[in-house]
Amino acid sequence: MPPKPNELDNTLPSFTLSLRSRTIGMSAKAGSSSVMFALSQPPVFDYVAQHRWLPIIATFALLFLVLGVQRSFPINILAVFLFTFSEGIVLSPIIYAYGQRQPGLITQAATLTIGAFFILTAYAFVSRRDFSAWRSFFFTGVFVVIGGMLLNAFVFHSSSIDLALASITILVFCGLLVYDTWRLRNQYGPDDYVAATVQIYLDLLNLFMAILRVLGGRRN
Repeated sequence: MPPKPNELDNTLPSFTLSLRSRTIGMSAKAGSSSVMFALSQPPVFDYVAQHRWLPIIATFALLFLVLGVQRSFPINILAVFLFTFSEGIVLSPIIYAYGQRQPGLITQAATLTIGAFFILTAYAFVSRRDFSAWRSFFFTGVFVVIGGMLLNAFVFHSSSIDLALASITILVFCGLLVYDTWRLRNQYGPDDYVAATVQIYLDLLNLFMAILRVLGGRRN
């Protein structure tokens, strides 16, 4: 007996949420695996460390590729994995440097990021609030953080300002994680799982790197 329309309405969101969750999880694994890959391959690691801008440009190119094919299955899934894998390779020298200077720091930052992910995701799913008003506030925060980082990199060169910016970054991406999770549940359609994956992956990645900077800065 075929399902009734209301049964289809209930089944489709559950299916798409499950698909998005699996894609996000697999993307996170691809990113972490790529870090381990780069660290285990000295030629790859040395090239990324010595030519920082080329891998970054390649990563942005892959991001635009993902956005361009986000609704073309299965190439969209492959593009997402290539993007997340390249992100891990680009960040591997930074993660390696933190790990060498302060053993255990990477594990602490990852634990805090995972904990924040589960708490904020649960809040976004359980809460009945409309988080659409958060978008402009936290996107403005992203541009403020980027502007502050550029000023500090080229003008102030202050570790205290860097620590303050990293703390603000944590707040901004915690807010964006809640907002993007709310959008995943309430606004995205069945074909938007790739866009949801990329946005939440970037939220988590920036949150992890900001926590790493705060923990590293406090210890220094």
